[in-house]
Amino acid sequence: MHSLMKKLLSAAEMSSLLPRILAFGLLGLFCASLLIADDQQAASDVTVHEWGTFTSIAGKDGVAAEWSPLTGSTDLPQFVEHFREPNFKLGLSGTIRMETPVLYFYSPRDATVSVNVSFSKGVITEWYPHADRVEPSGVLRDALLSRLKSDGNITWSHVAISPNLSGEFPREARSDRYYAARETSSTPLHIKTTTADQQEKFLFYRGVSAAPLPLSAMQNADGRLLINSLEASEIPAIILFERRGDRVGYRWVRSPRDGTVVESPELNGDLDSLYRDVEGTLVDQGLYPDEARAMVETWRDTWFEEGSRLIYIVPRGFIDHILPLTINPAPTQIVRVFVGRLEIVTPATANAVETALATRDEATLKKYERFLEPILQTIKEEHLESTSATRNRR
Repeated sequence: MHSLMKKLLSAAEMSSLLPRILAFGLLGLFCASLLIADDQQAASDVTVHEWGTFTSIAGKDGVAAEWSPLTGSTDLPQFVEHFREPNFKLGLSGTIRMETPVLYFYSPRDATVSVNVSFSKGVITEWYPHADRVEPSGVLRDALLSRLKSDGNITWSHVAISPNLSGEFPREARSDRYYAARETSSTPLHIKTTTADQQEKFLFYRGVSAAPLPLSAMQNADGRLLINSLEASEIPAIILFERRGDRVGYRWVRSPRDGTVVESPELNGDLDSLYRDVEGTLVDQGLYPDEARAMVETWRDTWFEEGSRLIYIVPRGFIDHILPLTINPAPTQIVRVFVGRLEIVTPATANAVETALATRDEATLKKYERFLEPILQTIKEEHLESTSATRNRR
């Protein structure tokens, strides 16, 4: 090629063209460097905050029991997309119902990122806006998530972060808990699809997993709760909460040690005070005040409903392990705050359910609706143990 150019061009011509060739090449490199610098600047301006809930129920041994967490009515708008097999997914058996994680983005200028979330031993069941890829995408042959051959994941390839977006988000006539998550100062998002453009204040997704929890909570013979850590990461805070009708009680434990024993709370608590304390704790973990408020507003009717449960701040290391999050270009900061909810089948809960069944008290049974299956299983196991113990004494 070089010899051919020599034949076509004289030495003088080559000499005159060389500076222009070099200048053009340097200009191209300079423009490319500006584009790269601009992308890096855009990425460095982006901050990401996420919150969500891991809901489980403790078995008699204190660890998360397997149950069918997708029973009960949906609380989501119809525009939210679902797993392709809506009838089959109701039979999925796992240990964790991952509820309403939302990813907020903050940026002073337009930026575009890709987002991928994986879920260990799990599947993604609901999401919005439209995702480019959700796996597994085929037919699930086994309802037991513990036997999944690969982790579930979801990918949004082109998420446009648009601070100047008008913010016309979809909304339906009926009221859903979904909308409370929009009450923040996060930057609006825009995603193009093959049918229509979609706008939202966050990326939303839910799922089910058979992963273990970072702790266990087992009742002692005297009714106290023994809490053990199953992970190396420290749990920032826990609340033992109980509600019976209009009466509520709770106990806080900050940075609990392994083997912590918690007394049952007296039912003389104040919910408004608890809401404020929970919001403050979420802010301490890194959420903005409006995000913490949105999270409590979204879930306070279920976190603090009838029954007994352990509510705890999930360690960040555990979140990153079972729910890895990848964002490209990488933001300046990623904050992830999850609340764990571990339902406890106390004697009071078991008695309430047994009495409601005997009297056909549908209103009471409705309060425990989605946990009825594992509650009844625990009651059955306790009856079998009691019967066996009685026989052995004879």
